[in-house]
Amino acid sequence: KTMKRIAWIFVCALLMSATACNESASKKVDQEKATENAAKTTTETAAMSFDKTVHDFGTINEGETVQTTFTFTNTGQTDLIIVDARGSCGCTVPNYPKNTPIAPGATGEILVSFDSSNKPNMQQKTVTISANTSSGRETLRIKAMVTADPVKQKQRDDAAKARQNNNQ
Repeated sequence: KTMKRIAWIFVCALLMSATACNESASKKVDQEKATENAAKTTTETAAMSFDKTVHDFGTINEGETVQTTFTFTNTGQTDLIIVDARGSCGCTVPNYPKNTPIAPGATGEILVSFDSSNKPNMQQKTVTISANTSSGRETLRIKAMVTADPVKQKQRDDAAKARQNNNQ
């Protein structure tokens, strides 16, 4: 019985030491991989170089939808991946190559549409791009002077007068 107990303790000790060795070996490999990947990410990043980062549509009429294309080149050392692109409001909509790898040296396009309905006067909007660049974010800007639609402007003016009269 004592011999069985000693053998059992020996087997348990052997298993525990084997498990401990495997664990530390796998931790060591994981740390080496993490260090290797960290070194890679600091030296190999994607970079976006744009033909322009601001577009001025000039003077447009209220209700018009206008578009412009921002062309970019991946000037980094690894594939560029655009995860997301969002306009600062619903009137500004970007169309972009989502989650599509763009090789170093390759180009791509982001088409930005601006709907000027109910947006009279000077309008400035942004498109924020989330990508695997060093900053993680890139920003494009559009602007336009929107000439108010006379009928809609009269409705807005009448509504403003009504609000003002109600407040008195």
